[in-house]
Amino acid sequence: MSEPVLVIMAAGMGSRYGGLKQIDPVGSHGEIIIDYSLYDAFEAGFKRVVFVIKQSIEEDFRRIIGDRISGMAETHYVYQEVDVLPPDLEVPEGRIKPWGTGHAVLCAWEYIDGPFAVINADDYYGKHAFRLMYNYLKESVPADGSHYCMVGYLLENTLTDYGHVARGVCVTSPDGRLLETVERTRVERRARLAQYTEDGGSTWVTIPKGSIVSMNLWGFSPTLMPRLADQFSRFMEEECRRDPLGAEFFLPTAVNTLIHQDQATVQVLPSPDRWYGVTYREDKPVVAKAVAEMRHSGIYPQRLWPERG
Repeated sequence: MSEPVLVIMAAGMGSRYGGLKQIDPVGSHGEIIIDYSLYDAFEAGFKRVVFVIKQSIEEDFRRIIGDRISGMAETHYVYQEVDVLPPDLEVPEGRIKPWGTGHAVLCAWEYIDGPFAVINADDYYGKHAFRLMYNYLKESVPADGSHYCMVGYLLENTLTDYGHVARGVCVTSPDGRLLETVERTRVERRARLAQYTEDGGSTWVTIPKGSIVSMNLWGFSPTLMPRLADQFSRFMEEECRRDPLGAEFFLPTAVNTLIHQDQATVQVLPSPDRWYGVTYREDKPVVAKAVAEMRHSGIYPQRLWPERG
C-alpha cells in the first residue's frame, strides 16, 4: 500500500493578514502554525505532502514554508483557482470567491494514489492527532474501500476567548461512527458554557460539554475523489446556479452526503489535544505562550528546522 499523503489546504493562507510575509510567527525562530503541523506529521510518519495553494502565493510560500522542509519529505504543489474546473464547466461571470474546501481536495487528485489525510494550513492540531490519523490510515483504511476517518476534538478545547467561531458539531453512533456534522456558524464561550445562536444573538442554545467537533482533520481512501467530483458537478448545476457568486462546496457537507447515501462510513478518532488558531488578533499571544510552554516542557525543540545556509 502507498504511504499516506498529507494534503494541506493553504490556498487562503495569508489572506486575512494581507500576505504570507505579514503572518506573525508563534515560535522562537520564526515558526508559524503550519510549521508545527508539518513537524508533528513527519514525526507521526507522514513522508509525502501536497500543498494546495494559490499560484499567486507560490514564490512566497516556497520561501517561507516549503524550503524549510526541503529534503524531509516528498513535496508537491497544486493550485486552487476559481477556473480549475472540469472541462464541461465554466466559471460564472463575476465569480471571484474560491470554491471551498471540497474543491481544494479535488485539486490534489493527481497525487492521490493511496490513503490520505486533509488538514487546514492555519490550525494547530497537536501531536496525538497526527499519530491517530497516520496509524489509522496505515492500518484501517484500505485503498479501495469506503471506510474513512476524522479526528474529533472536545468543543471546549477549540474555543477562543475573544469572539465567536464556526464549528462542525458531530453526531455519532454508540460505536463512534460519524452520523452527521452539523455546522454552527456562531459558537461562543458564554458564562463558562459553549453556546450557539442562529438568530443574531437573540437566543442562545447550550452545546453539551464533551461534544465532539470537526476541525477538518480527515482521513480518506482514493475512492473519495470520483465521488467528490460527482458531487461537485451537481453543486455547480444546482447550488452555483442559485448563488453563482457566493456558493461554496464544503468538504464536511460532501462527507455528510456520502454518509446519508450509504456510500461511506467515517470513524471518529477522539483526540485530547487542544486546538489553537489565530481567529482574532488577540489569539496570537495565547498561541505563542502555549508553544513556548510546549518547548519548555520538551514537546518541541527550540528550533524546529535546521538553519538554512
